[in-house]
Amino acid sequence: MDTTTTTNQGKPGDTVQINGTALATTTRVNFGSASVTPTGVTATQVTFVVPSTAPCSGQVSVSVTSSTGAISNALPFFVIASPTTTGLSVTCVSAATGGSVTLFGTNFLSGTQVGLGTVGNVAVTPTQPSQVTFTAPANPGQVGTVSTQPVTITAGGVSPSGTTLIDYCRAPAITSVLPTSGTTGDQITVNGTGFVGVDTVTFTDSAAATATAVFTPVSYTQLVATVPGGLATGAGSITVHTCGGNSNAQAFTVT
Repeated sequence: MDTTTTTNQGKPGDTVQINGTALATTTRVNFGSASVTPTGVTATQVTFVVPSTAPCSGQVSVSVTSSTGAISNALPFFVIASPTTTGLSVTCVSAATGGSVTLFGTNFLSGTQVGLGTVGNVAVTPTQPSQVTFTAPANPGQVGTVSTQPVTITAGGVSPSGTTLIDYCRAPAITSVLPTSGTTGDQITVNGTGFVGVDTVTFTDSAAATATAVFTPVSYTQLVATVPGGLATGAGSITVHTCGGNSNAQAFTVT
């Protein structure tokens, strides 16, 4: 007679133990409509592997059949569908701070953690089968400007690695601007590092007012920005922003 399984849920390929009495003559495990050969049999325990023919998800009945053809009572077993990931709400986060991310996919409800490659794992409790929001941790030891990490979720199994990726980006740094002064409409060459995915170039004037500039990326170390109108003359600065954050403020004088 079956009394309990060591776990009442799993996925194809998982090993399951059935504990009970008078199990020594077991010849097969009845997993739903599938007949499975046990991998181990004793008087009190039968071990088997969840077959690849198991349904994608849902409840099945598990029983055993003896060499005489006797069938035991049945116990419920829940087949957990393996999770998949399909995308993210953002493509990158700051290496310095991390940030909020929503992961999209399927079969998330039994999820316990989201993995971000070498950065680490984040505990989650999904409330929807197709998405979960979490805070990606910072990656303070990052050396390169961009570090691409695979995003996976553990939910009755681990989703495939490499299908969903996120970039960790360090903040850009400005080393020089040429010329160091100019007026509305002038083109200014901004040199630095980490100009990956630049989304904003900002001029700040002597009155601390700001204006967003039109700019053209040249490379990951250079861009050309046009001095915007409406700025007060005098000493100010230029900053560059990417997913990694704001750069240092480089001195620039509006004439």
